[in-house]
Amino acid sequence: MKYESQRVAWWFFATCMLLLSLQIVYGFIMGFAHAGYDNLHAIIPFHAARATHTNLLVMWLLCGFMGAAYYIIPEESESELYSPKLALVQLGALVVTGVTAIIGFHFNWWEGRKFLEIPRPLDFLVVIDVLAFIFNIGMTVKNGRRFTTTSLVLFFGLFAAALLYLPGMIPTINQTNDSYWRWWVVHLWVEGVWELIMGGILSFLLIKLTGVDREVIEKWLYVIVGLTFLSGILGTGHHYYFIGTPNYWKWIGGVFSALEPLAFLGMAIYAVTMARKGGRNHPNRNALLWTVGCSIMSFVGAGFLGFAHTIPQVNLYTHGTLITAMHGHLAFWGAYAMIVLAIITYALPNLTGRRRHDAPSAQIAFWTSNIGMLAMTAAFAVAGITQVYLERRVGMDFIVVQREIQVHFVGLILAASLFTFGIGAFIWNFIKYGRPVGEVLPAGASDETPEEAITAGHLEGIA
Repeated sequence: MKYESQRVAWWFFATCMLLLSLQIVYGFIMGFAHAGYDNLHAIIPFHAARATHTNLLVMWLLCGFMGAAYYIIPEESESELYSPKLALVQLGALVVTGVTAIIGFHFNWWEGRKFLEIPRPLDFLVVIDVLAFIFNIGMTVKNGRRFTTTSLVLFFGLFAAALLYLPGMIPTINQTNDSYWRWWVVHLWVEGVWELIMGGILSFLLIKLTGVDREVIEKWLYVIVGLTFLSGILGTGHHYYFIGTPNYWKWIGGVFSALEPLAFLGMAIYAVTMARKGGRNHPNRNALLWTVGCSIMSFVGAGFLGFAHTIPQVNLYTHGTLITAMHGHLAFWGAYAMIVLAIITYALPNLTGRRRHDAPSAQIAFWTSNIGMLAMTAAFAVAGITQVYLERRVGMDFIVVQREIQVHFVGLILAASLFTFGIGAFIWNFIKYGRPVGEVLPAGASDETPEEAITAGHLEGIA
């Protein structure tokens, strides 16, 4: 690593590993409940497990984005982080707020709004915490010796994510108005500004891993930003089909939702093209796997599967069914989880000075987690299509249909077990890296991989 303050990122990444593990546990609780084995209902009812599962997802991804920013921004700005102490305080406050919210879910202390269940008093603490984060990285960019497109896209993506959290706090007693503002947060995060964050991290990794000129990669980044804003903003309309909003949202949402896959397709072409053009044989091949894999899986999950069920004529039947879970799982995994795991895979050798990115566990983690997630997506698809047919076409009762599709969740649990094995291998590798002890490279060093550092004599005692 090039800057001492980049070590702060490790604590955010470690928090990611813990929160991801907890999210998987609650996923299994729900999977067994769907399969008819809801033995924990008296302790952890399904609604509490679902709220915990989804909010842990948001929390660990945000921790990953913050860690990525604390690693990338100093290097891109050629400046130490403005305040490493503020970063650690901000992480501690975020964890305390999240833990309080999750415990509250189990005691029915929440708002009851899907994806935004966190109680209102904690909303204000989240806003304060994120403002501290934005201030920290903003001052780092301001005080830095250079401004890059990569750092600015990442910064403004994070800033916009903080800004777009506020509409979800607008008080209203009208269900339609509440749903309208809620989707400003949920949709414009995951299909808007989070794509900018993903694009910024993707750009940084491709510059480091492929050897392609920064100018070429960052021109592609402009295209991604343009496609995201072209489709993502009005594409929010596909959430307004059936909540009581005017009918014109059907054609607006339908048309612009159909354009949304373009941004993810652009990212996939972008990453694969840059990887092929790159003449650099970077030793951390596993980081490149996660990076390119992210762009491809995000196109399949967020782009193709999203398009497949957001057309109004299709969404009329699939809305609120397991088809949404099919799309959601692969979309979040491909677009955001994999990019966080990619930056962790790249950063760990540089933070710790240990060479484990080519260990067997690292390879196992990538392939088994991705195969497991694809199998989970297939299981959700089979269960969802069955549900749509029996419930929306045949007209069977919801509870009766849930019993009919229980068998498909056995397959889901098996797929989830394979996925968990892969994530377990990733976490095991993370633990084996140990705490950050790598030395800071001298000014002017062109890269920060352990192999090149050894050659230059900058690192000793690599494990």
